[in-house]
Amino acid sequence: MMEQLHFLNGESFKRLIESGANHLTNRYQEIDALNVFPVPDGDTGTNMNLTFTAGVSDALKVNSQNIGEVAKSLSKGLLMGARGNSGVILSQIFRGFFQGVDGLDTIDAFQMAAAFNKGSEIAYKAVMRPVEGTILTVLREGAAHSATRLSGMSNPTILDYMNLLIEEAQKSLENTPNLLPVLKDVGVVDSGGAGLLVVFEGMHLALIGQPVTLLEVKSGGGHVQAHLENEEFGYCTEFIIRIDNEKLDDFSELALRESLSTLGDSIVVVQDEDIVKVHIHTLTPGDAMNLAQRHGEFVKIKIENMQEQHAALLDDHASHSHATPLPVVVKRVPYAIVAVAAGDGLAQAFKDLRVDAIISGGQTMNPSTEDFVAVIESLNAEHVIVLPNNSNIILAAQQAESIIEDIVVHVLPTKTIPQGLSACLYFSPEASVEDNLEAMNEAITRVQSGSITYAIKDTMINGTEIKANDYMAIQEKEIILSTPLRLDAIKHLLSNMKQEESEIITLVVGEGVDEAEKDEVIDFIQSDLKIEVEVIEGGQPVYSYIIGVE
Repeated sequence: MMEQLHFLNGESFKRLIESGANHLTNRYQEIDALNVFPVPDGDTGTNMNLTFTAGVSDALKVNSQNIGEVAKSLSKGLLMGARGNSGVILSQIFRGFFQGVDGLDTIDAFQMAAAFNKGSEIAYKAVMRPVEGTILTVLREGAAHSATRLSGMSNPTILDYMNLLIEEAQKSLENTPNLLPVLKDVGVVDSGGAGLLVVFEGMHLALIGQPVTLLEVKSGGGHVQAHLENEEFGYCTEFIIRIDNEKLDDFSELALRESLSTLGDSIVVVQDEDIVKVHIHTLTPGDAMNLAQRHGEFVKIKIENMQEQHAALLDDHASHSHATPLPVVVKRVPYAIVAVAAGDGLAQAFKDLRVDAIISGGQTMNPSTEDFVAVIESLNAEHVIVLPNNSNIILAAQQAESIIEDIVVHVLPTKTIPQGLSACLYFSPEASVEDNLEAMNEAITRVQSGSITYAIKDTMINGTEIKANDYMAIQEKEIILSTPLRLDAIKHLLSNMKQEESEIITLVVGEGVDEAEKDEVIDFIQSDLKIEVEVIEGGQPVYSYIIGVE
């Protein structure tokens, strides 16, 4: 029991954050359920869980009584493992905390309060346009008010401070609906703030001698545990193969990547003529190599146990990507483009538009900062342009940009797939990087985006009544229709998006749409809306249709 603890060192801090991580893992699905919009991609809890667990896993490997050293490892692990906006903000909170305790062997309650206030300061700086009523508010108000109350106490314990922090953070969380009307409309509190409070509560439980242990995997949460298991016990496997001449024409990066996806995660497959570089975290490296060897012969192989490797990776920035430059390439190309997309068809569409590497992800599957670093550093380019194609992925991409030192990375603020596709259309290999960035950014502003997906719960948003399993027509970020009939939803959305000056509609068709429905939608666009249409068989999950109008 640690109730009367007046000083926190590295070992006791590890017990606190481990309990916090376990508490978040046990309850991340509750955090996901707080998603305001009733779409099947509410992943705040998932992102925070994967982010925090990655950081804590690294911190627990530090054999030190020095809280500054443990907090440093926690910060670096969170930085590389950050997923989604909530995960990036969480990583910045504990980056600030580390700055507050850097160089210290132990901290008292007042120093802990100052460290969380520093965390608030750093997290706000990381967000270009901070929104109140979010995790940022919960931390800022919780940390500031608890520190003020603490200042009036004599010789407080660490538990005294955590009691105050949780009390003030809870008040702030309960007030978030008054700061963000959309939260009040739906009847929920901010999901990111709720996730942060869960972490604090887990830390508190460790202080009172009731540390949280992991519960059995909940239904629907297996993918999270599988990810953590691979991260903890898998092998970082890298190899380069030279494709056999007779197999070169039929070789597909996408097909190999899809085959490898059943064996692990953090997958990178990059082709350069007849050379293919592969990176994967897997429990069975032999199976991964057997799959690849069907296409050619090995040029280079490297397999490392991730339990031993990861600490060294964090200390040596050059190894963050786990990537080895292709030996057959001597001179760097001037540019490369990286795009985030889910679905083989969408990935191929981006490849057709000169995109060099695809990071598999999007809704429900936000890539981490480390995923971006791995792919970017595997490309032999002077400048790399990154298209996140999702508003919840931009911060992780920007965090990777700040980490990489020997490549100039440009993250374009593409918030949707249509914006990313449009940006690619305006890229010219003959133009300078500066001219391309200007043209691509301008293209982003000219495209409208929309989508069709299904509702996972009953709710009311901005006067629109939504029933579970209805199809929702979403224009930009607004739900404009909810109906049991998908055809009605897509036709209403297309009609609403098409303007007099519109010239072309890009229709990205997802999983579960049959040929008859697709043909009827195309006929509606051409005959009723009388506008040109480009159809992409995207194969994306969750969203039956993604629409771009220019």
